[in-house]
Amino acid sequence: MSENKLNEIPEAMMAVQLTGNGGPEKLSVQHDIPVPKIGEDEVLIRVKTCGINNTDINTRVGWYSKSVTAATSSKGFGEIEDEQTWGGEKFYFPRIQGADVCGIVVDVGKNADSGLIGRRVLVDPCIRDTKSENWRDKAKYLGSEINGGFAQYCSVPFRNTYPVNSEMTDIELASFPCSWATAEHMLTRSRLGKGQTLVVTGASGGVGTALIQLAKLREAYVIAITSSEKFDLVKDCGADSVLDRNEKELKGNIIELAQGPVDVLADVAGGNNFAQLFEAITKGGCYVTAGAIAGPIVDLDLRTLYLNDIEMHGCTVYEPSVFKTLIEYIEDERVKPIIGGVFRLEEIRQAQEEFSKKQHVGTMVLTVD
Repeated sequence: MSENKLNEIPEAMMAVQLTGNGGPEKLSVQHDIPVPKIGEDEVLIRVKTCGINNTDINTRVGWYSKSVTAATSSKGFGEIEDEQTWGGEKFYFPRIQGADVCGIVVDVGKNADSGLIGRRVLVDPCIRDTKSENWRDKAKYLGSEINGGFAQYCSVPFRNTYPVNSEMTDIELASFPCSWATAEHMLTRSRLGKGQTLVVTGASGGVGTALIQLAKLREAYVIAITSSEKFDLVKDCGADSVLDRNEKELKGNIIELAQGPVDVLADVAGGNNFAQLFEAITKGGCYVTAGAIAGPIVDLDLRTLYLNDIEMHGCTVYEPSVFKTLIEYIEDERVKPIIGGVFRLEEIRQAQEEFSKKQHVGTMVLTVD
């Protein structure tokens, strides 16, 4: 530890370790995990809250393995021989997950800014290799390739640490990092603009509700696709129109609502609805994806893609400017958090089981004592 630190830092901490591939029973609450040692370019954060997202579930159940072709599931897919992280690397157990960290900086390495000590911060979970020419190729994700925020303390590169001046609570702030950075990345790459029409799948989730709000900041018309029982809550997020994901004529209903084909389809679902949704994109329009919770293997008619000059973008690793923009939105009070549930860190099994039921709207958050 450096000489510049906030109060006494213990040797051990409470943390949740993922011990193997499977259901929630693979999450083990431990009270004797060593507090991380920080490097010269890192800071140590006392975690106050940490959000839950699909990446946590997907990693636990082994969904990133190429051998898995089904929709996401909370129970696991049995023995996974090629267990992978989202980046394609081999996954090693145990691992402390958790990408959505809000907390207080309590210590800094010698190359980090000592002025961060005592500041409340959000963490950009995308850990980039600044020395690599292809920074996407060697990028890591907090809670996936490296230990994350399902713990009392977490170490991260200081360049990924953003002080936040906001009246929002720690719980509210923890709802932003992963989901909202993903959504901002999707809309940035698709170049959604004023007066354009956006279709959002999985509209009730963390990324979906973020896409709605961020699209409205761009003055776009938003058609949200979700389950019928969530219509009112999704409309409260700002959606102009909502459609039931179980409708058989999604393409026709979308085109009717939009008064023509749509400019951008922002998809986090995939699955059986992909083909007709893709057919609803206008010529020269854009398809952008950051998930496939309804299934990763889809039917794509390449004639639709090339004859209609459609752009396609996959979105995972974003440039730092994306997260910086998100912090500005928060500090300028241009966005509002959507909290789908709050649990204590020790209740993580119950929290992930509730998350996987997909009955909530927004982001679920864990509090860390």
